[in-house]
Amino acid sequence: MKTKASTTPPAASRLTTIWTLVGLILLTVNLRAAITGVAPVLSDLKESLHLSGIEVSVLTTLPVLCLGVFASMAPVLARRVGPEVAITVALVLITSGIVLRVVPAQMALFGGTVLAGAGIAMGNVLMPAMIKSAFPRRVGSLTGLMMMLMASSGAIAAGLAVPLDSTGGWRLALAVWAVPSLVGALAWGPLALRTRRDRRSVNAEPAADRSAGAEGSLLRSPLAWAVAGFMGLASLMFYVLMSWLPQIMQDHGFAAGEAGAMVSVMMLIGIPLGFAAPVAAARMRRQGALVIVVAATMVLGIGGLLVAPSAGWLWVAFLGLGTGSAFPLAFTLLNLRSPSPMVAARLSGMAQTAGYLLAGVGPLAVGLLHDLTGGWTISLGLLFVLIVPEVILGLLASRPRFVRPSGTVAEAEFARLVESGAMESVREPARAR
Repeated sequence: MKTKASTTPPAASRLTTIWTLVGLILLTVNLRAAITGVAPVLSDLKESLHLSGIEVSVLTTLPVLCLGVFASMAPVLARRVGPEVAITVALVLITSGIVLRVVPAQMALFGGTVLAGAGIAMGNVLMPAMIKSAFPRRVGSLTGLMMMLMASSGAIAAGLAVPLDSTGGWRLALAVWAVPSLVGALAWGPLALRTRRDRRSVNAEPAADRSAGAEGSLLRSPLAWAVAGFMGLASLMFYVLMSWLPQIMQDHGFAAGEAGAMVSVMMLIGIPLGFAAPVAAARMRRQGALVIVVAATMVLGIGGLLVAPSAGWLWVAFLGLGTGSAFPLAFTLLNLRSPSPMVAARLSGMAQTAGYLLAGVGPLAVGLLHDLTGGWTISLGLLFVLIVPEVILGLLASRPRFVRPSGTVAEAEFARLVESGAMESVREPARAR
């Protein structure tokens, strides 16, 4: 039975493909700027809106928690209205949240942060599913491109925050990022309208593919939990180091400016790795070797901070290699371990919910340990120990298998599709758990 897509004129199909690629780029550049552009102007926000220390802590933690809390909503919305509509909604939420934060009131600041965080969470989840749906043969290269754009846009937003603040105040520094998110929403709008009007189903998958993704649960899949755990620990490592590395280095004798520069360098190292890691992962049947490399660099980086902190720049370079590779690798595994775009969306929602909630707790726990012990040895020791479960989960997630929903209907349909070769991406690693 032919699908709607098979009767689409080639020119229209090419235009849709190009438009979708542009839309993915616009979505990606809006998935970090609304978060990273806040920290550099915190002092002005605190003074202007009379924020207490606790309120500032909540404001810095809230975006990461929102990424976890709202991630599970994205697959549900995408299944009901289609991924293009869901992405449009996500970008509208980001735009609305950014605009609301400009209102000079504490409630508006926190409410806008929640709205923007909800939109970013949904975009994070749906981006890998759209790549798998629209570009199934370019998963590695496009995931790498998106990871590199995400890291770059976050770094640019952080770098421009202070100059924009000096030019027009903190409102300008925050409001400027509503422009690219609005452009993104306008770009996705026509795709959403077209797919809602023309498709026979709420997602752009064949009916058989939809059956494999819509039934059952991923919660009983050990492979799904391995992917989620690896992503969670990779995120925790990154956000802990982003939050506390400057203070750790200052406490070991480095000047404040130099300690801050170390974080920037760590992020810059991660930009090219955001492209290289997914491309390499997609070309490998098993990604275990990449997991081992990531673990080795983290062992050297955190271990070096524990035993010889005076060589801080060397350890920061290793940490940049480790954190810059781990999250893009985890993000790529969402697609490599999924048999269909809808399952990719559900696995992404599950993994990012668990991952970002864990990542949100990490900086708080490490800071608390520092306060209780008066130093960083125990906190860094905890991070060092967590490398062990990270590498174990990463190796389990790297096995060439697919996750599948549990339940008799889902499993029978999945087996039939694998047997018939109805899903292109299932043909090689046909085992699933």
